[in-house]
Amino acid sequence: MALSGKLDVLFTKIEDLLNMARANSLWPMTFGLHCCAIEMMSSAASRFDLDRFGAGVFRPSPRQCDVMIVAGTVSRKMAPKIKMLWDQMPAPKYCIALGGCASAGGPFVYPGQYAIVEGVDKIVPVDIYIPGCPPRPEALVNGILMLQDKIRNKNKAPIKLPEEPAKGKGA
Repeated sequence: MALSGKLDVLFTKIEDLLNMARANSLWPMTFGLHCCAIEMMSSAASRFDLDRFGAGVFRPSPRQCDVMIVAGTVSRKMAPKIKMLWDQMPAPKYCIALGGCASAGGPFVYPGQYAIVEGVDKIVPVDIYIPGCPPRPEALVNGILMLQDKIRNKNKAPIKLPEEPAKGKGA
């Protein structure tokens, strides 16, 4: 009931209501591969606090998760395990590539290399790309917020965050 004494009625589609609920209750999987995992862990700590955005409950089981945050270098030996975990996640599911290694292979890409996958998007579909080596926890928080906007707006195209400028001695 509104202050004027009249009833306020809001009409919406049930799909929009479900997308709003999905966006505000993301459950990421505990899945850190290399050095970016430290940044992922610190983003859930009290200083950056992913709980404020509804994404702070990291789950150990893929059957309880809807967001896979791939943090670090993906080796060819690990690729089938990533695909298996992705397949066990219930739909709708989303993937965030955290760092340069998860996005494109990072500094480990060179002619003739055989051990590193050049981006997790070769294994699972990625929704948000977060650049950096390692990316700051604020970048992951920003990526979570962008994923929430993407879910609310039903955007299907992957999103890449802009690269942060390198800070020199004068900056």
